[in-house]
Amino acid sequence: MFAYADALNYLYGFINWEAQRHMRYDSDAMAFERPLKVLAALEHPQTRYPVIHLTGTKGKGSVAAMCASICQAAGLRTGLFSSPHLQDFRERFRVNNELIGEEQLAELISRMKPVLDSVEDLTWFEAITALAFQYFADEQVDVAVIEVGLGGRLDATNVVNPLVTVISSISYDHMTLLGNSLASIAREKAGIIKPGVPVVSAPQAPEALEVLMEVAAEREAPLTLVGHDWLYTAGHWTWSRQYFTAGRAEEVPQAYYTALVGEHQALNATVALAALDVAAARAGWAIDEASVQTGLQHVDWPGRLEVVERTPLLILDVAHNGASAFRLCEALTDIFPRRPLALIFGVYADKDVAAILDALLPITDYLITTQAVNPRAMASDQIAQVARDLGFMKPIEVVPQTDEALRRAEELVGSGGLICATGSLSVVGEIRTLCRLPVGHVIGSGFRD
Repeated sequence: MFAYADALNYLYGFINWEAQRHMRYDSDAMAFERPLKVLAALEHPQTRYPVIHLTGTKGKGSVAAMCASICQAAGLRTGLFSSPHLQDFRERFRVNNELIGEEQLAELISRMKPVLDSVEDLTWFEAITALAFQYFADEQVDVAVIEVGLGGRLDATNVVNPLVTVISSISYDHMTLLGNSLASIAREKAGIIKPGVPVVSAPQAPEALEVLMEVAAEREAPLTLVGHDWLYTAGHWTWSRQYFTAGRAEEVPQAYYTALVGEHQALNATVALAALDVAAARAGWAIDEASVQTGLQHVDWPGRLEVVERTPLLILDVAHNGASAFRLCEALTDIFPRRPLALIFGVYADKDVAAILDALLPITDYLITTQAVNPRAMASDQIAQVARDLGFMKPIEVVPQTDEALRRAEELVGSGGLICATGSLSVVGEIRTLCRLPVGHVIGSGFRD
């Protein structure tokens, strides 16, 4: 059997589009034939439990985490497959919010190696998707919440036949692969909609919504739209809670709060509620109001407007497109007004760097550009040049190492200031590790006590 390190090395021998720029998005580069061969050899583990399948541009991870947390609170043994990870590869595979153990993962990879080796040109994500499906079957989960890796139509996870498909907010990201219009991006996301399977969507821009409605109608998939069929109102928030009301349009809304902070999380929570309403009806689950409240209150999803109570305060957020960065800017302005802000910013070179910075620079007093240890990372001096080209005239410091970037930010803002680290998951993950935060968990969250 593999040792854990050897098992990871074996996996990373497959072509990995997360570690290098994905140059192709077509049915050859991302082919269902390969993962289906693997799953057939494993006797189709993805069919042994109900699935909630999610895609979108913004918020799909948060919606997935909320769905999983509520299902767990309702007593369902719940699997969650998500990507990418912040600090540890094992974050991608959870049962009842516990990361898969190192020995367990090594054993699983060892057991599946002959099958994985038998499929020519299998990619890394196809392999780990098969691992997730098999792991959840081994663990006899009652439900698996499965997050798409990229797009939807051609994604390896799209082999499932789910209880419900879920589409979070669609915005511009991965344009070189998915298209340069919201309509083309929406069409790729809509690829997870299955004939006759209900679909739940967040509110969308008109051109994206038109595509989703068209595809849902073609496939006779009943569409539930948040903002029309389900309504919500975002309330006040604190560092650790977002209050909101939500419910079906024809009913009196219920009051809730979630541990994920920001007005956008009220939207994401409502998408999760609508999705679970559909899933529970189809599966015959009894998810009572107390379970919903508990699941939302204990949802555990680090790196999403995560407040680290240090001196100075540190905010970690994985905003990596213009729309998400704008939401982050709104949140920082609302919750932490009148504090000097040092922005630690590192980003992947294939992102819309100008759009992200354009959203964040107006509230930034000091910009520190950095570079995570990732082959896709943009050089920190190049980021600084983008900021100058956008007309940012306040201080910029180029500090490639994230540990030094954090130290310098602390010096610049002093004890009463605010530091925000954002731009890529790699930067947030490295700083979480530097701060010795628990891998895969927010301090005090979840059901681990």
